[in-house]
Amino acid sequence: MLSLIQRVTRASVAVDDMVIGTIDGGLLALVAVEPGDSDAQIARMAERLLGYRVFADEAGRMNRSLADTGGGLLLVSQFTLAADTRSGMRPSFTTAAPPAEAEQGFNRLVDICRGRHAGRVETGRFGAHMVISLVNDGPVTFLLRP
Repeated sequence: MLSLIQRVTRASVAVDDMVIGTIDGGLLALVAVEPGDSDAQIARMAERLLGYRVFADEAGRMNRSLADTGGGLLLVSQFTLAADTRSGMRPSFTTAAPPAEAEQGFNRLVDICRGRHAGRVETGRFGAHMVISLVNDGPVTFLLRP
């Protein structure tokens, strides 16, 4: 499992010109499920998403997490993040989980985050063509693995 996180002042996701998920300050996480991702890996990713310290403390240092700030979390499934781009001029998606497995893993991640986070947890729509709007704060962007 991979998550590309971006600290945002706001972010939203739309399907068919209709906004289906939106947050103010917090994290946008683009999430890719890889073949064989275990429940333990999914739980660890939730822990990292909620606990990764990317928000400033009183001294301006990145010492506060989403759990500390109570900010929003926008989770968006993005299988292209797991693409193998090491050779050629076209990505291979053999390193991404098949759709049924990926949807199950992504939904499990969403459930865990919603159960553990007091702040807003929003999502896109699995398998849909989505348009994501965001204002990256910093910019601050990290690639997380469980």
